[in-house]
Amino acid sequence: MKRMELLRKLARDNGKKMILLVMDGIGGLPGPNGKTELEAADSPNLDCLASKSELGLIDMVDTGITPGSGPGHLSLFGYDPLEFSIGRGILEAMGVGALVGPGDVCARGNFCTRSDEDIILDRRAGRIPTEKSALVVEKLATAIREIDGVKVTFYPGKEHRFVVVFSGAGLTEQVADADPQQEGAPMRWAASLGPDGDRMAAVANAFIRKVSEVLSGDTPANGCLLRGFSSAPEIPLMGDLYRMKPVAVATYPMYRGLAKLVGMDVVDAGETLDQLFDTVGRLWNEYDYFYVHVKYTDSRGEDGDFDGKRKVVETVDGLLPKLLALSPGVLVVTGDHSTPSVMSAHSWHPVPFLLSSPFVRSGDSKAFSERECRLGSGGRMEARKLLGLMLAHAGRLEKYGA
Repeated sequence: MKRMELLRKLARDNGKKMILLVMDGIGGLPGPNGKTELEAADSPNLDCLASKSELGLIDMVDTGITPGSGPGHLSLFGYDPLEFSIGRGILEAMGVGALVGPGDVCARGNFCTRSDEDIILDRRAGRIPTEKSALVVEKLATAIREIDGVKVTFYPGKEHRFVVVFSGAGLTEQVADADPQQEGAPMRWAASLGPDGDRMAAVANAFIRKVSEVLSGDTPANGCLLRGFSSAPEIPLMGDLYRMKPVAVATYPMYRGLAKLVGMDVVDAGETLDQLFDTVGRLWNEYDYFYVHVKYTDSRGEDGDFDGKRKVVETVDGLLPKLLALSPGVLVVTGDHSTPSVMSAHSWHPVPFLLSSPFVRSGDSKAFSERECRLGSGGRMEARKLLGLMLAHAGRLEKYGA
């Protein structure tokens, strides 16, 4: 029997409430003064909670594997990311409310800055503001409606991101990302990953060239990259699996899209971290599982901004009492992957977690940090098992066997 089926059989609804606070990319590596961002942060609330909680480390996919945000979150929601593979494009598409029909292929777009020789100078076009990005999308939507007989539909996203949906015959998600993954490198064009991927790759590359033509002379966004070619998958829903009513309190489209795919309600949580945390209290009586997503720890890490990531941790720490005041049955603080600012990228390092409930075997942990989590009573485990642990601490699992 697979673990997911076992949890489905044992799950019961006892009304206990759970919060999963995901500080995206929270894991780090030593930077200035030999401390990680978590260790350098002034976070008295997290540290106090850590002293009364179980701490540990989680591997999002497997040891040594660097996870994307999609696999990382699927693991946190109890799914085996090696069994359930969901492309980033469909997640972003659902998050922005895109209409995706049978056979359609979605991709997540990044506006970028490119040279005339197709060298990618900035993969995020300086993280242009969302308002300016929307105007670029509007310009492209007017100029590009079809590529080689395939209908093209644009949707604006956050900052430098957008979504494109390709609709037509003979399309497939078997296409590699059109993205060199680093600045100063030549453009990496879309390529087929299977016998049926040639048409989609050709359409994608023609689309990218057309975008560059329409945006020629613009700055900083004068081109685009495409990632996560994907169609809508079939996946069991969290509410059915675990007998609970889950809600996503998240701002960024991709995470809202993933939450929709696994059956969570998705609500308007505003734009600020204050609004994000206030939303949990506003909805407290309506749901029993709250997924709360903080993006900025990850984006500051990707920008190589050690102090910026540290400050986000401190901001979250200052807001943590809003969640504690709700007296959840279980509160977990963790991330979906590590994004050390010294690497400016996702990494394979295990992710720290903190689990608070009335039934923890707490030790003498002094802080919420990578070093303390390495020594914590929670040990090191696969991330996909964390939700089962949350359910157990909430008393939401029956005994297995006689």
